[in-house]
Parts: sequence; structure tokens; C-alpha cells
Amino acid sequence: MPKVGMEPIRKQQLIDAALVVIAEHGFHSATISLISKQAGLSSGIISHYFGDKQGLVEAAMRYLLEKLKLQGSFSSHLERLDAIIESNFSGEQQESSATNTWLNFWALSLHNKGLHRLQRINHKRLESNLTYSFANLIPREHAKEAALSTAAMIDGFWLRNALEGEKQNNKENVIRTSNAVKRYVRLLVSQYQ
Repeated sequence: MPKVGMEPIRKQQLIDAALVVIAEHGFHSATISLISKQAGLSSGIISHYFGDKQGLVEAAMRYLLEKLKLQGSFSSHLERLDAIIESNFSGEQQESSATNTWLNFWALSLHNKGLHRLQRINHKRLESNLTYSFANLIPREHAKEAALSTAAMIDGFWLRNALEGEKQNNKENVIRTSNAVKRYVRLLVSQYQ
């Protein structure tokens, strides 16, 4: 009989293990056996908690998406925009296990309905958060366009950082690209002040 309260702990162990295994082996080579071994748990527990590998991968993506959510309150909409940018370039999102999983996720979402749905939610949430803050700083009719271009810049810099590899994907490079997006946002806002 399983111990009471262990389910969230075991689920997180499996999600963490999936992120590591996908980062090291890629999605297609990340077997249930490798993931359960990495977690130090039996392979049957994946089926118990997630149904199958696909369910575990979706849970891992939801975990990474959850980490992108804004936390706390902000004194201004510009500060809120900075927080959105920083969350996308946070240390957790830049770890090799996260970047490799994101890259696999983006590729798989083109052909997998469940992952495609999560990707659409991610894009829409980013655009919605950016649009909301921009609409309070510039004319509303330009807020959506500003949000789309800022989201593209975030995704583009994030992708460049990820593809450059661990040597180049250091903290200074991440800070530099994050600051470049923040400068772009300030340039957009200054056009209307």
C-alpha cells in the first residue's frame, strides 16, 4: 500500500527524471525504463501516475509552463513586462534539461495534438500577458503588435541561447539577451510618450 502524501513527491521525481533523460537522450530514446531508473523508481509507477510516456512528457511540459507564470505584484506595467521577460530567461528555463526538453517539445508539438495544445496555450498566455501590460503603456491599437514582436524576440533570443550550447549559454549571455529585449520594450513604449 502506498504511503499517504507520496504521490506529489513521486510525480515530481518522475518529472525531474524525464527532464534529465530527455535532455541526455532526446525524446524518442527516452524510454520509460531509462526515466524510471533515473528516478530510482519502478517503471510501473509511470503508468500508475501518468498512464504512459506521453502523459509524463505532457506533465513535464506543464511543469515547465507553470514555472513561466508571473509571481508577485508589480508597481508598474513596465516592471511587469520586465518580469515576463526575466521569467523566460530564468536560470531554471536555461538549464540544459529544460532547454533540451523545450526543443524536443517544440518539434513534437507539430505532430502531437496534446503537445500542440500546450504549445498554443503557452504562446497565447505570453501574448496575452504582454498585450495586457502594453495596453496600459501605449495606445491599445498598437498593444497587440508590440506584444507579438516582443514575444518573437523572446523566443528568438531564447532559441539562439539554447542552440549555442552550454559553453555559450552562460549567465552573462542570458542577462545580455534579456536586457536587449527589455531595451526593445522601452523603445516601443518611448515612441508613445
